[in-house]
Amino acid sequence: MQRTYKTARYGVRESPSMNDEQPIRFDTKIAVLLREDLEPWQRLNVTAFLVSGLGTTVPEVIGEPYEDAGEVPYLPMFRQPVLVFQGTKETLTAAHGRALSRSLPRAVFTSDLFTTGNDRDNRAAVRAVPTAELDLVGLAVYGPRNAVDKVLKGARMHP
Repeated sequence: MQRTYKTARYGVRESPSMNDEQPIRFDTKIAVLLREDLEPWQRLNVTAFLVSGLGTTVPEVIGEPYEDAGEVPYLPMFRQPVLVFQGTKETLTAAHGRALSRSLPRAVFTSDLFTTGNDRDNRAAVRAVPTAELDLVGLAVYGPRNAVDKVLKGARMHP
């Protein structure tokens, strides 16, 4: 049996619900922008690091803890989808500038972080470089949908 998933009006995704509730539409967006020239393992690593920063400083993005039918507890996760985009180095630099100008919560990952092995050295590597000279390979942003959309101008969805 094949199931077809359709996009709801206004781009809202619907998922099957156990109690037929209306789909949830978020007025905020969590987005990750990756530089398009990264290796597959780097894309995964950068994405994981970037989104970890949002959960620690923006508590409203975290949902309730999970529990299975056997009452085994699991950690809470984001309450909404994380959208992953890609773009050129120039797209990433421009997005970073727009995120800064809008004062949106953000996390950065620079190419230098591929050579470090711990949080202390990661922070030192970012701190050593002026803002305009950061060699960005990833950026995570959270905020109102329209503001995040403007930050991501020129980026495309990750395949």
